[in-house]
Amino acid sequence: MIAWHWLTFEELGVHRLYAVLALRQAVFVVEQECAYLDADGDDADAMHLLGELDGELVAYVRAFAPGRVYDEACIGRVITAERIRGTGQGRPLMLEAIRQVEATWGPGPIKLSAQSHLRAYYESLGFAVCGEGYLEDGIPHLPMRRA
Repeated sequence: MIAWHWLTFEELGVHRLYAVLALRQAVFVVEQECAYLDADGDDADAMHLLGELDGELVAYVRAFAPGRVYDEACIGRVITAERIRGTGQGRPLMLEAIRQVEATWGPGPIKLSAQSHLRAYYESLGFAVCGEGYLEDGIPHLPMRRA
């Protein structure tokens, strides 16, 4: 069973921060072949949801308070490790992220930037496209919002 941890940047500690950066790089930079600066300077202002299984980081989300990135709270860097991908663990990750965002900043809209091929997945979680598609780091994305 995945253990969830909702932490500030300071609460991550060096070992968890290293695991977060390694997972994000393994998937977004190496697996998706996308050269971009993952350590973008925004992590210190975010809340971090970590999912650990048997002591290993297998799921992650970064979230920001309303007004920090968008008018709404926002979720980003949604990721599951290859080890658990395809097992249905992405849904619990997102449900926990939504729960934590609402518990921290109150009920309200949540925005995210979704890779276009995941549109139906995010729609199944109550998100709807709220603007034109665009390329982010060479990958088609859609702005999506959950009311």
